[in-house]
Amino acid sequence: MNDAQSPRAVVIGGGLAGITAALELADAGLDVTLIEGRPRLGGRAFSFRRGDLTVDNGQHVYLRCCTAYSWFLDRVGGAELAPVQDRLDVPVLDVAHPRGPRLGRLRRDALPVPLHLARSLATYPHLSLAERASVGRAALALKKLDPADPALDGVDFATWLGRHGQSGRTIEALWDLVGVATLNATAPHASLGLAAMVFKTGLLSEAGAADIGWARVPLGHLHDTLARKALDAAGVRVETRTKADSISRTGDGSWRVQVSGETLDADTVVLAVPQKETHDLLPDGALDDPGRLLDIGTAPILNVHVVYDRKVLKQPFFAALGSPVQWVFDRTDSSGLTGRGQYLALSQSDAGDEIELPVAELRARYLPELEKLLPAARGAEILDFFVTRERTATFAPTPGVGRLRPSARTRAPGLYLAGAWTATGWPATMEGAVRSGFSAAGAALAALGRPHVHPLQEAA
Repeated sequence: MNDAQSPRAVVIGGGLAGITAALELADAGLDVTLIEGRPRLGGRAFSFRRGDLTVDNGQHVYLRCCTAYSWFLDRVGGAELAPVQDRLDVPVLDVAHPRGPRLGRLRRDALPVPLHLARSLATYPHLSLAERASVGRAALALKKLDPADPALDGVDFATWLGRHGQSGRTIEALWDLVGVATLNATAPHASLGLAAMVFKTGLLSEAGAADIGWARVPLGHLHDTLARKALDAAGVRVETRTKADSISRTGDGSWRVQVSGETLDADTVVLAVPQKETHDLLPDGALDDPGRLLDIGTAPILNVHVVYDRKVLKQPFFAALGSPVQWVFDRTDSSGLTGRGQYLALSQSDAGDEIELPVAELRARYLPELEKLLPAARGAEILDFFVTRERTATFAPTPGVGRLRPSARTRAPGLYLAGAWTATGWPATMEGAVRSGFSAAGAALAALGRPHVHPLQEAA
């Protein structure tokens, strides 16, 4: 329980960034109020009910190198509910090969970097021998890059790949296979700085860095139910369905947050909402050029959900080539589907061309594609088909975006920014969101003179 003299903090936004900042501030002894306009926590990684199913709005995964999100799972008591593969293993099915469908795998061995992927690459059937050799040379060149170098931010990833001998097929079957899922953009539209960060950290830092983890329960259980319990235990007051109308300075230099029917006074405010909402709430003078926040674009993700009357997929997930389908996940158990049937979720990143298409058109497009990929789906009855659309799922990782992303600190003392779109060095991932919460809380505590050890340094 915080005493009456504790500094007061208001965190605006109940996504992963806001939850993280609130927990860190409360753990340091502040009196924290977290407000969220929606009826739930979790931001853009949430669940909802559809009949008897509990549905995630989209498929979210993380990697073993995502140490901040792993901390979050530990902090809310959910680590065992979102385990990581023992070793990276991604089935990749190409249905456009002239001699018929081909299944390959991207998986690692128990060898040090870069040998951990050597055997997988050497036998990867979706590239020619010359293309596989070119990947090794490009990977060595990529390892020499510094993702924090501002010069890399202005170059697109495709241009760099072309300069390093990567064919269109190599980009499609390897670099974009990973990049679209992590960056939410294809190589021509992705900043080299962000791409270098993803590939260096995930594939070229430690052997197990790219091992994949995902929730075996609905995301809402982790990011809302368990997060609320952790916030309650930390003494954080959580107010959902509560939207901030304005933020203003008081005469004594503290802050006043106006919400519907109430005024919240605070020594520290963390704005952990999307860039446009942040722009609209920022007081004058908080940033040198607040209009730059509006120049940070957004990118959509489309999710296609299909419930079959029988099991059609044996693997927990796979990636596709030669098809509009990108990644397919088995969500049967996590959704609570009982009895017969199987529930598959298709995660379609960089979905600008499809995000507004009618459900009937998406059904006509994707069901035949699934039958090509999964012969067992042919003749299976469709028990349910629906889509979820995240039109502003992530910030767009376009070349030049790095100079637009603000740090946690503002020019207004006591006001801080958080969100995956801020200057975390990461693309728009759950990892980036949690890291931004660390940065905002750390900056706030430093300004208040409160001792604070960064959670990842503490863990190390």
